[in-house]
Amino acid sequence: MTVLLDNGHGALINGQYQTPGKRKNWSNGSVIYEGEFNRAIVNGIIQELTFSNINYVNIAPEYWDVSLKTRVNRANKYSSRNSFYLSIHSNAGGGTGSEIFTSPGNTKSDKIATIFGHEYIAEFPDRKFRPDFSDGDLDKEQRFYVLTKTKMPAILTENFFMDNREEFDNVLMTRAGRDKIIAYHVTAIKRVQRELF
Repeated sequence: MTVLLDNGHGALINGQYQTPGKRKNWSNGSVIYEGEFNRAIVNGIIQELTFSNINYVNIAPEYWDVSLKTRVNRANKYSSRNSFYLSIHSNAGGGTGSEIFTSPGNTKSDKIATIFGHEYIAEFPDRKFRPDFSDGDLDKEQRFYVLTKTKMPAILTENFFMDNREEFDNVLMTRAGRDKIIAYHVTAIKRVQRELF
């Protein structure tokens, strides 16, 4: 099995953030850049997958904002029955908790998302999970480009809300919080490999 890892958005180059928006500035001067957060989580996942001898490809290792089309084209070069696409994000918009997205329809992506949802709940039993059971499983469905244009199963995780001060202070900008986010992704990847591939 090969995990195709997508750290959504750009990062910081010489102190300049590469993606318009996709950040939260607080009045006390604190700031989170989603692209930096996404890369930190993907880098942590990469380290753990290396230790566990699980194959991966970092789809967007650059610090600039690689286009969605380029990300998908890169991923599709690795398309096989033994790969899946995992896009990492943090949310915004005034909510709480985490959620997982797949493309519309009942596909293998839904089974992968269900495993990720269960592992999130196990790692964060006291934190909100934002499911949508309207079609019988816990993922939310959207026609996001990276979910509909990839040739392999694909999921996108939204890990807490950048603009929720409590989640910013106690999860997103703490080592312990980021380690737990990494841990649930890695545990889920291992289960996906064991149960679905």
